Amino acid sequence: MNTLNENLELGNRIAKARTSQRLTLRQLSEQVGLSASLLSQIEKGRISPSLPTLRAIAQALNIPLFTFFLEEIATDDLVVRAGTGKKILFPESNLEYMLLTPDLSGALEMALMKIPPHSQSSEDLFSHTGEEVAYVSSGELILHLADKEVALNTGDSVKLPPGTHHKWDNQTDKEAVLIFAITPPTF
Repeated sequence: MNTLNENLELGNRIAKARTSQRLTLRQLSEQVGLSASLLSQIEKGRISPSLPTLRAIAQALNIPLFTFFLEEIATDDLVVRAGTGKKILFPESNLEYMLLTPDLSGALEMALMKIPPHSQSSEDLFSHTGEEVAYVSSGELILHLADKEVALNTGDSVKLPPGTHHKWDNQTDKEAVLIFAITPPTF
């Protein structure tokens, strides 16, 4: 992004913060110690404010300085409606994964895994580079943790530290559903 666009975007964010608090240019300029004309030029993106000026504006608006630099995300892009999550299928497996987060762009991935009766997540134990938390939404599972087996039932949850070798095993006649969160995303 070029400097002109960055100034315009920054100015728009300052103006939005000011108007959301129902302050006029003059009111904010008096609090900050700038002329209303200079503040107007900042909001229109015509000039680039100094860091001390941005700090003063943020302080006068009672908001953190970093607020001016946050990317705005459309609310619709944050919601995954029931049944619309991206499905992840592996040809060698009969497991079904559904992504519960809109995408893998953030620091956290959340997914639902359906494990059919008498199936397991993998032949061998595997591990992730990140941390995982899993919740058994329905069914019964055996969690293989290194050399231990842990029985998990509906409503149970488990935290798996980074690098923990594990696999999920459904030894029952009913499907098991597991909801898990992993950071950072691994799919």
